[in-house]
Amino acid sequence: MIGSILDLGSTIIDKIWPDAGEREKAKLRLMEMQNRGELADLESRVKIMMAEMSGNWLQRSWRPILMLTIVAIVANNYLLYPYLALFWAKAPHLELPAQLWSLMELGLGGYVVGRSAEKVAKTWREKNG
Repeated sequence: MIGSILDLGSTIIDKIWPDAGEREKAKLRLMEMQNRGELADLESRVKIMMAEMSGNWLQRSWRPILMLTIVAIVANNYLLYPYLALFWAKAPHLELPAQLWSLMELGLGGYVVGRSAEKVAKTWREKNG
């Protein structure tokens, strides 16, 4: 599986970096990650995600549900609460611990990267399929 991660990574690098020198530097960094064993960690995460996706509805959906819950708290605190507080003294303001904020940032970043990788993988499969 690490070989396919390297192939996918190289394909993504080729699509993202227009400058040949920057592409080679990025591919070198990818190879360094493999040598340090970081891709093995990525491989284990991918295996976990694949197992979750093949499970029942709740197994597949717990991450999106968590992200939507965090986004709902943020929307409440920054969109609804300021207006409700003008007319209602007991308007609900929900606490959002720093760890959940960080988790949301990580989740959104992972979603963007994951969707990009998914599109590149689909294109790659169609070309090489």
